This record gives sequence, structure tokens and C-alpha cells, in this order.
Amino acid sequence: MNPKIKETLIRLSLLFGGLVVAHLGVTLFLLAELGSDPFNVLIQGLRLLVMKLTPIAPTHGTVHMAVCFLIILVLLFADRKYVRIGTVVCMFCGGPIIDFFNWLLGGLGIGTAGLPVKIPILVLGCAILASGMSLVIRSEAGTGPNDLVAVVISEKRKWRFSIVRIATDVLFVAVGYLLGGRAGIGTVICAFLVGPVAEFCMPVSKKLVQACLHRLMGTDSATS
Repeated sequence: MNPKIKETLIRLSLLFGGLVVAHLGVTLFLLAELGSDPFNVLIQGLRLLVMKLTPIAPTHGTVHMAVCFLIILVLLFADRKYVRIGTVVCMFCGGPIIDFFNWLLGGLGIGTAGLPVKIPILVLGCAILASGMSLVIRSEAGTGPNDLVAVVISEKRKWRFSIVRIATDVLFVAVGYLLGGRAGIGTVICAFLVGPVAEFCMPVSKKLVQACLHRLMGTDSATS
């Protein structure tokens, strides 16, 4: 197999693994029922705005997809190196993965539990989300369209990813909330926790990606 193609497939496999982990965290977060994540608060607000200004009543998923496409289009014009095949994989695979985990974990009754149970599950969900997100980013095969905003700004401006991620999440929440999106204590925890935890996990994720590439590419070259 062509080494470039094999490297791309390895990176995409690592990206998908990170995507599964991240959306396990998202599912735990959502099952706690303490507010949507920052990006989805923005999507909720934009959906309500569209419904007020037009006779159209789009679904949440339709607005989410449209905003992701818009982000991708902007970046294609601004700096296309950030838009890779993995970006499209993230955009189309996230929803089905969450549906699967909702089916798998929905019977645990997390939503009916008290706050002493919900808060730790929500924090755990945010931590799992951030660790998976760090692997997606460090796979360098692409990343989620909403995460690209923080990735591009932090890399171009040479600012810490955690600070940029917090700032973008707070902006998402503020705009979405003003437009009518639903926010809660979980939204606030997510906005201030995911960026720092993802930044903390990124060195480990980078080493994991490099180790997998070295082992799998090295094994291939040694046997050829």
C-alpha cells in the first residue's frame, strides 16, 4: 500500500477512535440534563432566529449541519489546510455515535437522579469529551467543524488553546442564550472545563499518534 495512503488511514482510524470517546462524553453530559454544550446552545438560538424571521421550521440537526458547512466554507477560503477529510467524518459521524450511546446508556436513569449524582457524571462526561477531542485534534486528519474555530485561532495567533477554547465557548453561549437557546449549570461547566482538559491531554494524544504511526508504518516498511 502507498505509504501516504496508509498514513492517512491510520490517522483517520485514530481520529474516529477519538470521536467515539468524545461522543461518549457528550452522551454522558446530555444524559445529566443540566444544559446543552456551548455550541448546541448557539445552534438552538440560531434555529429559533430562523423560525422567527422565516416561515421555515428547521430541525436542530439541519441548523447544526448548516452552521458546520458554513464554518468549513469560510475556512476553505481563509486557509484550506485546516479542512481535511476527517473534518467531514466528524460532521457526519457525531450524530449516529451519540444515538448509539443514548440507546446503550439511556436506561441508566441518569436524568432522574439527584444533583449529587448528576454533577459528577456531567464533569466525567466533559473530561471524556475533552480527552477524545484531544486525540481527534492530534490525529491531524481533521477535527470537528465547531472545534476548528478554537484550533485555527490558537494556532494562527499562537495563543494557548485552553484560553481560546474557553473564549469561543463563552461566545457561543452568550450569543445562543440571547437568541433563546437553553443554557444551564452543565453548559457553564463545559465551557470552562473542556478547553483546559483537552490541552492537558494533547501531549499524551500526540505521543499516542506518533507511536501508532511509527509502529504501523515501521512494521510495513520492515516487511516490504
